[in-house]
Amino acid sequence: MAGTPRVTVHPPSPTGGRRVRVDGEILGLAHNLADVAEFLRRAGLEIDPSDVALASWIDWRGVGPERWGHESDG
Repeated sequence: MAGTPRVTVHPPSPTGGRRVRVDGEILGLAHNLADVAEFLRRAGLEIDPSDVALASWIDWRGVGPERWGHESDG
């Protein structure tokens, strides 16, 4: 799809949360799917929080959308 933004959710940071980028610009540190949806909304991309985990245009780095804490956390 032409014009689709590149959305990247990076692996969990050592202190918790995941950095979110759109087209290379850092939007913030998300701690859950609702945070990702809010960052995307602020960037002009409307998405329901319940759809964030399933969106094929979001690149989940390291681990999937179910992980938000440090890797050693349960």
